[in-house]
Amino acid sequence: MFLALLALLETLMLTPIAYGLAVVLALFCVLIGVRFLTAPQAAATGYGVPAKPDGDTAYLTIKGLRDLTFGILGLALIAFAGAHAAGWYMLVVAIAPLGDTLIVLRHGGPKAVAFGVHFATAVAVLVSAALLFAI
Repeated sequence: MFLALLALLETLMLTPIAYGLAVVLALFCVLIGVRFLTAPQAAATGYGVPAKPDGDTAYLTIKGLRDLTFGILGLALIAFAGAHAAGWYMLVVAIAPLGDTLIVLRHGGPKAVAFGVHFATAVAVLVSAALLFAI
């Protein structure tokens, strides 16, 4: 009886943290996507690989659309599909910031951005996945 009550209490405390982190991460994706769509040059600089002023902005728009889509899909899964579906989504979508880490490093971007932004994001997304699987 005591263990069941303890498990229930643990679940009640873990659930808002798991969903809260997942929602925050999805909203960040939405915001990053919107930034790439509205201010692509500044967003590229923040990404860690500044775009050439005369470069093809289509690729920056693609990045914005990708991140916006990831964020909206994440929010939809959280709202309509439940914790395990959102957990699988987070597990798979962690590939993007891991890839972003490598892209920044490969193109001579700052290591602080590669690890402090992109790799840290991947870790946060993986933690989110683990928390969603735990509830």
